[in-house]
Amino acid sequence: MKIRIGLGVDTHKLVKNRNLMLGGIHIPSALGCQGHSDADVLIHAICDALLGAVNLRDIGYHFPDTDNEYKDIDSKILLTKTHQLIQSKGWKIINIDSTIVIEQPKLSSYIALMKESLANVLKLEIEDISIKAKTSEKLGFIGREEGVSAYAVVLVEKQA
Repeated sequence: MKIRIGLGVDTHKLVKNRNLMLGGIHIPSALGCQGHSDADVLIHAICDALLGAVNLRDIGYHFPDTDNEYKDIDSKILLTKTHQLIQSKGWKIINIDSTIVIEQPKLSSYIALMKESLANVLKLEIEDISIKAKTSEKLGFIGREEGVSAYAVVLVEKQA
């Protein structure tokens, strides 16, 4: 059995007049992520983890922010395309472990919805996706509510 891990990280600035999209769902908030797409930091971190695990560069290489095709695109579409790409190379996702770091809003009541959203896109069991939410204890740009970061680790297996 051939298995690999991948690590993905993404950070976005929080601004007014943008929706806060995390894990493919809208989270009610006065601030949202600034970005070329819908700026879903969790999905972007997962995409980077998947691409890295199978040595296919990063999300910016495949979906550049200079391409208007991806302007305001739903990041679930990017995740679907990423999943199709790794599958075309013979890889299958075993599990995903992720963490979102944001000061506000509190995310605990949205974790199950995010897991369901990601499981639907990736055709995984919900128990194969872990999402944790943390604050930065009011430290740094996250603590000042200027931004949000997400981290993801994936385990993939080469199919025979």
